Amino acid sequence: MASINFDANKVEPNAGFDPIPEGQYVAIISESAMKPTKNGDGQYLELTFQVLEGPHKGRNLWTRLNLWNPNPKAVQIAQGELSAICRAVGVMTPQDSAELHNLPMLIGVKLRKRPDTGDMTNEIRSFAKKDAVVALATAGAGNGGTQPPWARKA
Repeated sequence: MASINFDANKVEPNAGFDPIPEGQYVAIISESAMKPTKNGDGQYLELTFQVLEGPHKGRNLWTRLNLWNPNPKAVQIAQGELSAICRAVGVMTPQDSAELHNLPMLIGVKLRKRPDTGDMTNEIRSFAKKDAVVALATAGAGNGGTQPPWARKA
């Protein structure tokens, strides 16, 4: 047993964590950690992204970059994603992943089906400079440039 001294009457319950809709979101990297791969023959950098704006403000999303892996293709993909992240936040030669924290960027989020459970989950598929939001919003796309892409209804 563990003594927790907790009163659920004083804390709102979590509403659940359904995936957020596909789209573009302004986000920051709020946490990062190196972790071993499941089979122990490599390491990946796990990045936690926090959405900064819109109806999904405060939601967290994760990505894993297989930077040390026996599969050279996995490493190549991870390095390409890390390069995109570095360019998006303007930190071209980070020595520590913490240098990438708290710098706004635009992330592209997709939905995919998990092969193990069949549940839908989010996957971060692209990284861009936050300024790209301004360029996309002013391009218009039929809305006169008045509404940012992440706030448009499909």
